[in-house]
Amino acid sequence: MNAQIDHYTKVMGLTLIDRDNDAAYLSTGADHHTVVLRQGSTARCDALGFQLPPGASLSDYAKQIEGHGIRTKRLSDSQPSIGEALVFDDSKGTRVETFVSTTPANAGFQRAGIAPNKLGHVAFNVTDIEATVGFYCGVLGFKVSDWMGDFFAFLRCGPDHHTINLVSGTAGKMHHIAFELRDWTHIRDACDLLARDRVPLVWGPVRHGIGHNISTYHRNADGQIIELFCELDRVNEELEIYDPRPTHQEFPQKGKIWEDIGMAANMWGTPPPEGFLD
Repeated sequence: MNAQIDHYTKVMGLTLIDRDNDAAYLSTGADHHTVVLRQGSTARCDALGFQLPPGASLSDYAKQIEGHGIRTKRLSDSQPSIGEALVFDDSKGTRVETFVSTTPANAGFQRAGIAPNKLGHVAFNVTDIEATVGFYCGVLGFKVSDWMGDFFAFLRCGPDHHTINLVSGTAGKMHHIAFELRDWTHIRDACDLLARDRVPLVWGPVRHGIGHNISTYHRNADGQIIELFCELDRVNEELEIYDPRPTHQEFPQKGKIWEDIGMAANMWGTPPPEGFLD
């Protein structure tokens, strides 16, 4: 776990807020923690955390979730800064931890390392993409932003184009975790920093057609893929369109099924390396 902590603090520029015998809690800035690292036998995503709207009732939310036949559990002080949480498993077996209020650490942004704005999204390989999309939309209230063919879904729970990505695979696992950077120059500087630390890019820079974000991909100390991105589309929910940008192919740009897979993956043309989506 020490190698992971080093990567997330010295390279990624997160702040180590707290640590105990079981876990390390790291923050991108305001939140007490954005990433939790735990010692394990294999590299995997153990849980996802979602904050509910201010004033929401965990008791009412438990009834809503249990109405879908899903077992929930109420926890107190399960993590630093989170007094009460409601936890349950999603359809692919990942633990979902929901909470209403948290005590911020207000650590601020680091002056060393990449120092991202925030955790942007998490992507998973899933064996039954329709069932998983159905869970996140039907149970948790996410919306589908775009599909790449019939094998890659992009889901949102706020104005950002996607918060959860789901891609069909032969086994269920986390595919990558993505952090938002300020702009293209921040991406450039991050690539220079990764180069100084001898961390090669797996893919990128690219301009995705879906979401239109500029992105790079590298691996952390455990071999997990980390995406760094900027310029992700924002959704105008009232008009059901994406805020207009020069990189868009259509005006207005709306959610759709992208059949041109090459354009959807990278407008600049370079395809992902073999096995990247596996």
